[in-house]
Amino acid sequence: MAAERLVVIGGDAAGMSAASQARRLKGPDALEIVAFERGHFTSYSACGIPYWVGGDVEARDDLIARTPEEHRERDIDLRMRTEVTELDVAGQRVRALDRESGETYWTGFDKLVIATGARPVRPALPGMDAAGVHGVQTLDDGQALLDSLDALGSQERPRRAVVVGAGYIGVEMAEAMLKRGFEVTVLNRGAQPMATLDADMGRLVHDAMDGLGITTVNGAAVTKILTGPDGRVTEVATDAGTYPADVVVLGIGVEPETGLARDAGLPVGPHGGLLTDLAMRVVGHDNIWAGGDCVEVLDLVAGRTRHIALGTHANKHGQVIGSNIGGGYGTFPGVVGTAVSKVCDLEIARTGLREKDARAVGLRYVTATIESTGRAGYYPGAKPMTVKMIAELRTGRLLGVQIVGRDGAAKRVDVAAVALTAGMTVEQMTALDLGYAPPFSPVWDPVLVAARKTVAAVRGAGN
Repeated sequence: MAAERLVVIGGDAAGMSAASQARRLKGPDALEIVAFERGHFTSYSACGIPYWVGGDVEARDDLIARTPEEHRERDIDLRMRTEVTELDVAGQRVRALDRESGETYWTGFDKLVIATGARPVRPALPGMDAAGVHGVQTLDDGQALLDSLDALGSQERPRRAVVVGAGYIGVEMAEAMLKRGFEVTVLNRGAQPMATLDADMGRLVHDAMDGLGITTVNGAAVTKILTGPDGRVTEVATDAGTYPADVVVLGIGVEPETGLARDAGLPVGPHGGLLTDLAMRVVGHDNIWAGGDCVEVLDLVAGRTRHIALGTHANKHGQVIGSNIGGGYGTFPGVVGTAVSKVCDLEIARTGLREKDARAVGLRYVTATIESTGRAGYYPGAKPMTVKMIAELRTGRLLGVQIVGRDGAAKRVDVAAVALTAGMTVEQMTALDLGYAPPFSPVWDPVLVAARKTVAAVRGAGN
């Protein structure tokens, strides 16, 4: 029998994890694998780009887990700088464009994996395509930004960077530009930075950013980018004022890259991502799978689909897809929405629902916020930490946790992520047997202190 052909669209986390896992389970005599990647790199950490730009990661290649050559050594026909421009579902074929030669051609498939990722949100405003305006979604984007910074050279006056957006990407890029010696202004449309947090916790991030020398302007919607005679950005105009800029970094967020799938008639959800079943198979299509930043995933707490662009999910999706294509079995049940970030030494974490998320799905809830330290108060280096907890009214079921602090604050959210996945109540959490020693935690860990206070809030609220 002739080998089946698997075609993979996208050469980063989800796509190449799927291809690699399928190859482990089936050799080339049983499964031919052809993968298309439109960029210059494969299997890299996009999440590491801000730390490469900021100088924490020394070289671009440090972010690459596996090169095209390494994939080809594993009998994967990986075609770089080749973009799939059309998907013919009925005919089981894809049309590809070789970006170097301009050649186009069709390739048939028996099974297909769509891993097209996400694209940075780039508002259709005057000047958004000007020189010096950069998104940071791919390694190519990161290299373009660094090349742009190098082109600025040294200046007598301080160099000025404007970051548009104050989510994870925005605050991480603000830190990167600060480390590069720029005066940094962050323009944020919302009331506080980090809209993934409730506003009261976002305020803590704002205060910390101000303390680091980053100017954060809230309630500022960008209206246009102004340029000089050479076509390079000089200012960013908003409805709250105009801000000088030598470089602009877009940190507004990303959206699923699903244009190809939409044009082919594949199902997408309310957030624009492809819809899949638990096996990561595209709904209604037995021979097509999708994973990574181009799909929507089930929020286990809210019971609705969400779009969450994270490498952790993408790699898991790829493993599940590759196992199923290779003759094994795997499922991806969903997520609880865990994410961590930092700006300099401030750590930011969240999991589960925010207050507005709970309201949106019809849940009644109580909240509790506590201040503690990451170590025993008498131990040298103990630093403050704020924990906010949300629980369902009456049942006390944990709904969400947000943490802002220093000294190991962020990874404490993992305890809450496990509790959410297990469907624990805040009262059950108070009995968790967490590790303790003065260098690592007070006798009562901050998460448990928050759980105790939330239990009291649940009881106090009555019915």
